[in-house]
Amino acid sequence: MNDLTVLIKECAAGKASAQARLYGLFAPKMFGVCMRYSKDQTEAEDNLQEGFIKVFQKIDSFRHQGSFEGWMRRIMVNISLEKFRKKHTMYPVEDMEKFDSAEEEFSDVELSTKDLMKLIQELPPRYRMVFNLYVFESMNHKEIAKELAISEGTSKSNLARARMILKDRIKNELIDAENYTA
Repeated sequence: MNDLTVLIKECAAGKASAQARLYGLFAPKMFGVCMRYSKDQTEAEDNLQEGFIKVFQKIDSFRHQGSFEGWMRRIMVNISLEKFRKKHTMYPVEDMEKFDSAEEEFSDVELSTKDLMKLIQELPPRYRMVFNLYVFESMNHKEIAKELAISEGTSKSNLARARMILKDRIKNELIDAENYTA
């Protein structure tokens, strides 16, 4: 039996030292997940803590089929979505035509992961949520619509708006960088 399987079984048995080891092993990665869905570090930390509480409450339901990390990640995303739904109302958007224009490409753009994550973090909450679910969780618009209790059209328009905002901000970053080096 591998170490992770033993650790999971010890956590399911309520062994505090095993829970502490599991937390230490996965908290940094899960914090990154929570951060993507949170407005700031404090909210991400809260989501992480609530997520681990749920992980420890539900760990005996993990069937050891598939990735434990993926199972845990889903819990963290669900906690974040739950909080988001309580705080934000999503409004339907009907006019998709203005977002259907051809997308510009930024193939020569050099932006660090940290800078890109910062730009994503600064998106308005409803756009950030749809963008993250689509890009990082590989959900389709039907799944996003169900998770956020919105229409598929709203999901599509929020993703399109998120992309437009990110493109504008990337352009501004490039302009600022060019002006700084000039």
